[in-house]
Amino acid sequence: MLRHALVALALFSGVAAVHAESPNVPDSTTAYTQQIQQLRAARVARLNAPSGWLSLIGLEWLKVGDNRVGAAADNDIVLKAGPAHLGTVTEGKDGSLHIVLVKDSGATIDGKVVASAALIDDAHATGDTHPTLVSFGNANFYVIDRDGRKALRVKDSDAETRKHFLGLDYFPIDPSWHIVADWVPFNPAHKMEIGSVIGTIDKVDVPGKAVFKHDGHTYELMPYQEEPGGDLFFVIADRTSGKETYGAARFMDVPLPKDGKVILDFNLAYNPPCAFTPYATCPLAPPENRLDLRVTAGEEKYRGGHSH
Repeated sequence: MLRHALVALALFSGVAAVHAESPNVPDSTTAYTQQIQQLRAARVARLNAPSGWLSLIGLEWLKVGDNRVGAAADNDIVLKAGPAHLGTVTEGKDGSLHIVLVKDSGATIDGKVVASAALIDDAHATGDTHPTLVSFGNANFYVIDRDGRKALRVKDSDAETRKHFLGLDYFPIDPSWHIVADWVPFNPAHKMEIGSVIGTIDKVDVPGKAVFKHDGHTYELMPYQEEPGGDLFFVIADRTSGKETYGAARFMDVPLPKDGKVILDFNLAYNPPCAFTPYATCPLAPPENRLDLRVTAGEEKYRGGHSH
């Protein structure tokens, strides 16, 4: 389910998925610095988009049966935005989902004015389809599935976290953290357990490991792929975690190996959504990726962040 946890919002929100980019370290440090700054600016734009991670205002778990939804206190699920009574979401014992809207709620389902509809969650959206979107004013929700548990992921472009975003802080850009590592493929892929902030554990396929040296010591990191054939995705921690950087993990998107090498640019290490909102379901750094060194590169702890 980790793929859904990390990818669904970016795809569903209309924010273009960005493939990993790894700037070359040119002769001019200035040019490299400019490349990093451009990629960081694009990251901020995605994060602060109207439907980006900063727009989350709720993660509301459904129970089997009827779940009355709306902003009024007498609902089973009380939303932070929207009409007093929006409708009823029903989860069947077989995991099926259906919504019936209250008359004159003003809500739409996938942009259409209808009275009711089946709901597709993010685990069952396939190909070019997306989870069913229920919209009301500047807010909306869709259903996510985490190990068979279903929840409403609620967003609002007027979320306080978005309106009061404090920006991102970084370690100074340091070309020495642009590291060309050896790639050791696993055939067949190894299995690795990845926990999450909501207590789930997923087993992911690890296609290989990146082996690199820093200050005379050798280190290894193991990635997985959020999508088949996609970029390598590293969930890492180090001796700055919980101090200068977010405690649970930082992420790195890395291009696929070439000629037995893989580029790890720690200047592009970034915080998970959980650093900005309590309503995300982020993975935790596995023991295999907890580095016994201080990675003084990339994104620092968010000043307005949350802890888990």
